[in-house]
Amino acid sequence: MRFVTAIWKLLVGIKDMLVLLLMLLFFAMLYALLSARPAPVTEGVLALDLRGVIVEQPSRPGLSELAAGQQRMREFSRRDLVAALDEAREDNRVKAVALDLEGFVGGGQAAVGDVADAIRRVRDSGKPVLAYSIGYTDSGYQLASAASEIWLNPLGAVVITGPGGARLYFQGLLDQLGITPHIYRVGTHKSAVEPFTRSDMSDEAREDAQAIGDALLETWTETVARARPKARLQPYVRDLAAVVEASGGDFGRAALNAGMVDTLADRRAYESRLAELGGEDRSAAGGYQRIKFDSYVSDRVKHNPRAAIGVVTVAGTIVDGQAPPGTAGGDSIAELIEKELADDGLKALIVRVDSPGGSVLASERIRQAIMAAKDKEMPVVVSMGNVAASGGYWVSTPADFIYAEPSTITGSIGVFGILPSFEGTRQKLGIGADGIKTTPLSGEPDVLRGPSPEVERLLQAGVESVYRRFLAIVSESRGKPPAEIDRIAQGRVWAGGAARQIGLIDGFGGMDEAVVKAAELADLGEGDRQVRYLDRPRSLRESLLEMFASGEESGGTPDGFAAFAAPQRQFAAALADLRMILAGPTIQARCLECPAASVPKPQPGDAGLLAALRAWLW
Repeated sequence: MRFVTAIWKLLVGIKDMLVLLLMLLFFAMLYALLSARPAPVTEGVLALDLRGVIVEQPSRPGLSELAAGQQRMREFSRRDLVAALDEAREDNRVKAVALDLEGFVGGGQAAVGDVADAIRRVRDSGKPVLAYSIGYTDSGYQLASAASEIWLNPLGAVVITGPGGARLYFQGLLDQLGITPHIYRVGTHKSAVEPFTRSDMSDEAREDAQAIGDALLETWTETVARARPKARLQPYVRDLAAVVEASGGDFGRAALNAGMVDTLADRRAYESRLAELGGEDRSAAGGYQRIKFDSYVSDRVKHNPRAAIGVVTVAGTIVDGQAPPGTAGGDSIAELIEKELADDGLKALIVRVDSPGGSVLASERIRQAIMAAKDKEMPVVVSMGNVAASGGYWVSTPADFIYAEPSTITGSIGVFGILPSFEGTRQKLGIGADGIKTTPLSGEPDVLRGPSPEVERLLQAGVESVYRRFLAIVSESRGKPPAEIDRIAQGRVWAGGAARQIGLIDGFGGMDEAVVKAAELADLGEGDRQVRYLDRPRSLRESLLEMFASGEESGGTPDGFAAFAAPQRQFAAALADLRMILAGPTIQARCLECPAASVPKPQPGDAGLLAALRAWLW
């Protein structure tokens, strides 16, 4: 008995010691977090090591990601990059800017274009901007073209692929699995459902995709040609094989001969050049005096919490309820707007939209919050980023003025819903299904035996009702008859240039133009044109998780050619689309066919017939 008692005391002692150690570790980390300060900014080279992706609003790490040991690709805030580069122009401590693009993934043509414009402004101020990579693709080269010097590893390459590529079509697979996708739609150009009903692309979908791809390539070519006029872009893009063969099969030499790059050299030579410009520091990475991006943003990029112009960001998939940054939670964004409307200091509202849409209910929740600003006679200006389609356009409709870039993807005003049923799967497996009904809607939607005719009629009626609602909102916003909106709607996706011609947007421009317009509409003077971003502050939990995740970020390119193909991402996106239909009724209103449209994470929702009646996609 004494032995058992001793063992018990030992176990209790070990437990108490572990609890004490965990508490000490927690408080040590908490102290480190609260007392952490960014490295001081001294003279040198502003190092932008862009190993990751440029986004409108970075997401925050979740506990599940850390627990699973998942690596995070770093997300760089577009607005922080632009602000830091604009500050660097006038900052005497910054002697040069270094763009390390070796692990750069992209970020959407409009967002990358904004950062490229900021790089060009630094270059035009007389400060050297150097870009380096072992391989440049479309987005990376768009950034690099704005630099004063483009360096390429001799074993690397510049490969411009342009928009385009294949997507998977699942009709044959669904037939083999016995899954029946029930489609409810309005709009002849709403091609998002095609992967579930066809084995190839329809003529309407091809027409849309080709028009958008051609428009994006034209915009990219014009932008790069202006930034780097000596580059012989057309022959390089149209027949790279001939250019490379003329250079003896040497990709690096081909890029140099075509004026695409200035210098072929390894990283050591590139870093020696940076040391010449910014000062030598053998104790630092690369051997040159480096100003870290995060430290520079903390030191120089300030936001006025009392500014008269508020900016609310609608980024990512629009979902119901609360959601962290990087995903547009309807309640989260609406509550931010409603909270700020109580402040008499707010005189104008800018809505920055970079979203392919999502939940129709959440989109309407955000729109109603914006309408509350309009009710207070507050001017509202929308600034569209890479994509503002479907639900992204829905939330834009209250604006007094809508800006977009020529490369912005917008429109997609059409409605559809998808409801899968598994009667074929059940029969293949030899499983029966039977039951009773007390009303025509009992047990509906019946995914085991297929939805009843009554449910089919209800779903189609709901789709048509939402479409009419969408047309009415756009008609009122754009001052055009519903019939005219219907003609340009039908689910069709438009690039910014075409969208302006048909009146879906009012002008070309980015955030700078939106700020000027908001100040003009609010009768604000030159000194009152600062903005405050209506962001949800980080919680202590999020700050701790971010500290843990800071070492988990990744985004590298092993060689000059691995960056030119992303079959893993393409296949993963296709599988995510398939998971969406297999998940059954979802409350969605998004543009699946929009370029770079992110796949939403599963969200809790209603079950049964009510969920099906609300499962509208447009």
